[in-house]
Amino acid sequence: MTPRWSHAVALTGAAILSLGIAQAQSPELSAPPAIDGEVVGDHGSHTIRMGFGLSEGSPQYLSSRYFADILEQRSEGRLTVQVFPNSQLGDDVQMMEMLQTGTLDMTYPSSSAATSYVSELAVFDLPFLLPSREAAIEVLQSEAAQSMLDAFEGSGIKALTFSENGYRQLSNSARPVASPEDVAGLDVRGLTVRTMENPVHLAIWEALGANPTPMAFGELFSAMEQGVVDGQENPWSTILTSNFQEVQDYGSETRHVYTPFVMMMSERTWDRLHPDYQALVQEAARQSAAYEIQISAEYDDWAREQLEERGMQITRLDDAQIAAFQEAVQPVYEEWAPEIGEELIAEIQQIAASVADDQ
Repeated sequence: MTPRWSHAVALTGAAILSLGIAQAQSPELSAPPAIDGEVVGDHGSHTIRMGFGLSEGSPQYLSSRYFADILEQRSEGRLTVQVFPNSQLGDDVQMMEMLQTGTLDMTYPSSSAATSYVSELAVFDLPFLLPSREAAIEVLQSEAAQSMLDAFEGSGIKALTFSENGYRQLSNSARPVASPEDVAGLDVRGLTVRTMENPVHLAIWEALGANPTPMAFGELFSAMEQGVVDGQENPWSTILTSNFQEVQDYGSETRHVYTPFVMMMSERTWDRLHPDYQALVQEAARQSAAYEIQISAEYDDWAREQLEERGMQITRLDDAQIAAFQEAVQPVYEEWAPEIGEELIAEIQQIAASVADDQ
C-alpha cells in the first residue's frame, strides 16, 4: 500500500519557512520500509497528538510520519496521529509534563531531558562513553536500555523505545575550537554555551572552562542571534535543520556525548487503548525507531557537508585532540559515576568494548 502521509501538522510562519528549506535541500535518504502485518480489529477510533522539538526536515519528524502511517494503515484509519514539530506545544520538559496530565498523547524528547524521571538515563550524558555509533546502537538494544524504559512505569509516562539523537558537536560564533583551552579561553573569556537543563551536561562544560547556560531549545536560535550565548551543542543534523549556521560561524567535531531519543506516550492515553492497539503502537514505535536510526546516520554525514558549504568553518579533531578533551572531563566521571551507578556504567562500557573487539 502506498503511504498517504495525511497527518495533520500545525505550522507557524517560521515552521513553513523551515519546511521549505528542508524540502528543497534535503538529502537522498532511504525510503521507509514497506508496511506489512495484519490489520487490527475495530476497537474504536483515536486521534493521537504527538509533539517534539525538531523541525519537519529532521529524521525524527520523517520517522514519526512513518510511525503514524503504520498506525493508520494497520488500523484502517481508526488510529491517526497529528504531529506538532518545532516545539509548537512546548519544550521537552513541558511536553513530558503534559503526558503526565494527559493533555498530550505522545512526545519524543532527548534522554537528557528525561533524567528527572529515570535517573539512570544520565548514563547517556557521560562524555565519551560510547566510542562508536555501532557501540551506541548495541547499547540501545540491550537489556540495560530496556530496563531504563521499564523504569518509567508509574510516572504517568509509557516509554516505548529508544532511537538516535546522535553525537553532539559544538558550534559557536566566537572562534574555532580545537582544544579545551579554546573553550575556556586563555586570554579571552570562556565560551557561553547553551545546554539542556541537565546537571551532567552542566558539569561537562564547567570542566572545560565554559559558562554553561541552560535554555529551552525553542529559545536557542534567538539567544544565539542576539548574542545571549556564544554557542550550543547538538548533532550536525539538528544544527542544520534548525538553521543554526545562520548565527554560528564555527563548528567542532567533538563527538563528546551520544544521546538517544525516547519515544513516549501518556499512560492515560495508553490505558485507554485496547490491548490490540497497544501492541500495534509498540510495534510501530520500534519499527519507526529502527528507520530513524538508519536515516539519522545518513542525514548527519550529509548535514556536516551542507554546513560547510553554507559557510560554517568545521574543525575535525584528531585522536590526540579528542584525548585532550577526554582528560579534561574526567572530573565528571568522578562526580557522577557513584550517583548514576558504577555497575551500569561498567555494563555499558563492556557492551561497547565487545563491539570494538568484533570490528
